[in-house]
Order: sequence, then structure tokens, then C-alpha cells
Amino acid sequence: MINRAILIVLDSFGIGEAPDAKDYGDIGSDTFGHIYKQTHLKLPNMKKLGIYNIDGINLENKETDVIGAYGKAQEKAAGKNSPVGHWEISGYVKEKPFKTYPNGFCKEMIEEFKQKTGLKGTIYNGVGSGTELLKQYGEEHLKTGFPIIYTSADSVFQIAAHENIVPVEKLYKWCEIAREILNKPEYNIGTVIARPFIGDNSNNFTRTYNRKDFESETFGKTMLDVFKENNNEVIAIGKINDLYSGRGISKAIHTEGNADGIKKTIEEIKKDTKGMIFTNLVDFDMLYGHRNNVEGYAKALEEFDKSLPKIINSMKEDDILIITADHGNDPSTPSTDHCREYIPILIYGKKIKPNTNIGIRETYADISATILDIFGYNNLKYGKSFKDYILVK
Repeated sequence: MINRAILIVLDSFGIGEAPDAKDYGDIGSDTFGHIYKQTHLKLPNMKKLGIYNIDGINLENKETDVIGAYGKAQEKAAGKNSPVGHWEISGYVKEKPFKTYPNGFCKEMIEEFKQKTGLKGTIYNGVGSGTELLKQYGEEHLKTGFPIIYTSADSVFQIAAHENIVPVEKLYKWCEIAREILNKPEYNIGTVIARPFIGDNSNNFTRTYNRKDFESETFGKTMLDVFKENNNEVIAIGKINDLYSGRGISKAIHTEGNADGIKKTIEEIKKDTKGMIFTNLVDFDMLYGHRNNVEGYAKALEEFDKSLPKIINSMKEDDILIITADHGNDPSTPSTDHCREYIPILIYGKKIKPNTNIGIRETYADISATILDIFGYNNLKYGKSFKDYILVK
């Protein structure tokens, strides 16, 4: 019997273009493959879990002694960002996409935001890389106090402000105001993101881990809700709490980067809890994918790989570990945006059959369907369980 699921999302760790990549302008994207080919990437522990045995992965020799189950999944939802990906992993597929703003936000939206926040002005209002925009507009922000407003290929309304000019709690309040405005059907924006930064000038402006996401609450029932209804704990580590607007979560743990997230995950694994530990490791996406940092991404993957023995050795007999991702973000492409890719599914536990290929799944929601099936709970609308493939009988 399995009493606890440990679900770790390597944010943006895609493993090759999805069949519909062309619809998103992502033909040729391959986060894992391109990082592997451009660096001396070594992932011995993930290899033991079957990462190189996944269908379509032809990067090095297959592992002959895989200790877990492995496969990959295609996204069914419309979109390629973190909330939509996480919601689908948890059993809710968003069939109608959020609206994107490739030419910046409409005048009416910005004016309402200014009026309700009391701001006399804003800076920029367009598509761009956050780190580049700090270089271009950070000093203007220091002089005026006006926030930098920008978006990306995703449905996001991002607000950047210096922590010494705009206290973090005030920035969060602005985001709450923006979230309320952008809930209107005519705007239909998925995420409002607070982007606090520090530094003295354009040469050293740095975004901080006080980032906070304010998601649309238009998602349906997820496995987090099911766990909570059945009096199980759901421990959210990293930005998981933000992605689900706190819904279905019994304990939220803030993190400052991958190393902190891994450390806190291990601490929670060592406790006697039943239910679910749900972790997002954001640095892959935030620090490396969005900044086209191939070497940094590779090193972060290797650091996670080195932590796997400690994670596994901390697990109890009735734990199951699932490692996956939410979308791609190929750092080797000219784009700094997310990309439409398959995600890996690596599964380990004392009750899991070794060297088991679950194949190519039609939706990320197969992950939640399997977890719910293992716990004996009714499935949600989406996903098919692969429990019978992976559990030792």
C-alpha cells in the first residue's frame, strides 16, 4: 500500500517538441536534448531512473538496470505555461486558452490599473525579457517610482519594481488589484506576476526570490482538492501554493531556489505524513531557460541529479516518487519563452516495478489519474491511470 506521493516538477524540463509544436512556433525545441548536446551533461541517477530509456530519447546508451518506471506525456491543454501545465498534471485540462498580448496591453487596461492603484504612470508596456527590461528601464524606475509593466508569449501581466522604492507588500497589493481587473472576461489573463528586484544601476539589477504569482482561479477540481477532501495532507513547496491560489493545500513552504527547495523537500519526506508532497523547482526555468543559459541549466540538472540518492534514501517503504515537468524552455534557442514539448515521467518506490516503460501518455493528467487510483480515490474528468503497469502485485 502507498500512503504518500512525492511529486517533483523540474520547471521547464521538456524532452522534445510535441506533435503540435508548430502551432506554437516551437518546431525543433528540445530542452533536454540541446542541453545534452551542447554541454558535458552527466545525469547518472536520473539515468538509473530511466531518463535515457524514454521513447524518442536517443542521447546515450540505454540503462539496462533501470530501478523505476519511465515514460513521457503530451500536453492536452491549450498553452505552455506553468499554471496550465501544473493544473493538467493535477487533473484539470484547460481547453480554452488564456488571451496573450503580443503588442502590449490595451490603453483601457493600463488606465484602470493606474486609477485603482493611484499611480500617475507606468513604464514600458510591451513584450520583453525581464532581465533585459531592467537594464533598459530600471534606472527610470528608480527616478520616477513607476512600475515596469510587461508581458511575454504567455498570458502574463508582470510588474517589476525595486524593493527599496516599492516595498514588496505594496507590490503584492498592486498585483492583487491587477488580478481583480484582469479577471474580466474581455481581458482573460492567466497570471499576474510580482517581479521585485534589487541593485544600484543597470549593471547590477537582480530579480529576487520575493517573486509572487497571482493566478486566475478559473481552474476546475484537481487532485489537491481530492486529497484535502479525504483528510490527507498536501504539502506545497516552492511556487505550488501560488499556482493553485492556495486551494487544496494544507501547508505552504516558501523556497529561495532549487537547493532550498530540494532541502525542504527532503525535510518533509523524513516526516511521518500521509498524502502528498508537491514541489516545484523554479530555477531551471527562471534563471536558465528564460535567460538562454545552457551551461547554467546543465549544472542545475546535475545538482538535482546529485541530490537524488538523498531523496530516495529518505523515502519510506510506502512512498512513491514522481519526477516530471510542466512545459519546455529550451535555452539554446533565440527565444526566451516557454516551448511546447513533451514532459518526462520518472517513477520510483519500493512498490514500483523496475524497468517499466509506460510509453507516451496523451495528457499530463495521467499522472494525477494514477496517483488517485493508487490511493483508491475516484478519478477526475481527465487522464487515464497507469497504476496497473507500475505497481508490484
